Amino acid sequence: MAHQELEKVLIKLLRAMQDQNDYIKILQRFYSYFSALEDRINLYIGGSELSDYLQRRKSGSLVKDIHSLGGVLGEKVSLADLPLIENHLQAFGAMYVMEGSTLGGLIISQMITKQLGIQQHNGLLFFQSYGDHLTTMWETFKLALNRQVDNETDAEIVVNAANSTFRQFKFVLDQY
Repeated sequence: MAHQELEKVLIKLLRAMQDQNDYIKILQRFYSYFSALEDRINLYIGGSELSDYLQRRKSGSLVKDIHSLGGVLGEKVSLADLPLIENHLQAFGAMYVMEGSTLGGLIISQMITKQLGIQQHNGLLFFQSYGDHLTTMWETFKLALNRQVDNETDAEIVVNAANSTFRQFKFVLDQY
């Protein structure tokens, strides 16, 4: 349910875009949340838990997109605007949301191209994330996530963290 609520807010924002500046504002909101979220995740996940972890960071592509469109980075959200992340299971739950966002990215990038005429190498790196490797990256992440979960309690921690991440991101987007 938290996922669908976030999706509704995001789609509404994307459909309401009138120009490149509106798109930059959305990217800035993503950056402010994802960058701060990555800072928290970094405390509990690294290359030993997920060998391609550095490739999965999203804030770098957001920075490139914002700058390529002539925008400036906004402030990162405060710790109070993030989900609680105090262990590797909660970090994986939050990362599940970030990695899952890549699945809809191709559809979103097509929507942005059609609506605003923005092209792949000029503002769509984030939404086109892994390109042709999208499915492989998603499957690899799910395997790594499943290796972390040993029992029902672990699974519940991951799911709760994911739902909290969805809710907090919706809150951040609602501020737009």
